[in-house]
Amino acid sequence: MTLVGGPPPGAATLESRDVAAWFGDRLVLEGVSLTMPAREVTALIGPSGCGKSTFLRILNRMHELVPSATLGGEVLLDGTDIYAEGTRAQQVRLRIGMVFQKPNPFPAMSIRDNVLAGLKLAGLKCDDKDALVEQSLERAGLWREVRDRLNSPGGALSGGQQQRLCIARSLAVRPNVLLMDEPCSALDPTSTRRVEQTISEIGHDVTIVIVTHNMQQAQRVSDHCAFFLAAENEPGRVVEHGPTEKVFTEPDDPRTYDYVNGRFG
Repeated sequence: MTLVGGPPPGAATLESRDVAAWFGDRLVLEGVSLTMPAREVTALIGPSGCGKSTFLRILNRMHELVPSATLGGEVLLDGTDIYAEGTRAQQVRLRIGMVFQKPNPFPAMSIRDNVLAGLKLAGLKCDDKDALVEQSLERAGLWREVRDRLNSPGGALSGGQQQRLCIARSLAVRPNVLLMDEPCSALDPTSTRRVEQTISEIGHDVTIVIVTHNMQQAQRVSDHCAFFLAAENEPGRVVEHGPTEKVFTEPDDPRTYDYVNGRFG
């Protein structure tokens, strides 16, 4: 099976350098320097309103879709600035995929066509689409549940299945990085567990950055963790980052300890 026109193979390292973000004249994020290693899962944690989701959208150039949004600093994908002059946002988003908080399959489109939708939009060619559909659904942990009804509409699936279908759709173009913005917040515990299993399985092949408010989830699925915090009327900043086990058990900053132990947020 060959995919023509897609990203270069393999996971990639993402790095932000002194990233800042504004909406209009309001500074919402400041001084974020963070390395998200290839083939590992990095969790972004912190209270609501501290800039986690804004930072996630900066990582694949979705921040610039907001009319009043501006930013500073650099975002490097394997050492190359994704905001460099002449770099097309569409090509960046092909390499750095996104799974949103609310599942968003094309409801009237078949399961099969949902998986292949990214290829069509990006103009990619595949010599064996059936094999690609099976591989993508298998990696997303959904193949066994839908293999006998690939022509059924994606909107007929349960919420958890729809989210895994969206993951399969993202994986089909073989991205180097997959961003996830609270992918389990609208799901029941069983569906959440299945999505977490998927994250653990694909994390060896693709770099994952996930925003989550679930501290237990961050501990279960991530290798590295970054704690964001915004004081009142101040922009969000990274208070602490490092290996997940250290952030949760031996953090350097007392604010990190208080947050991961449920004392605020």
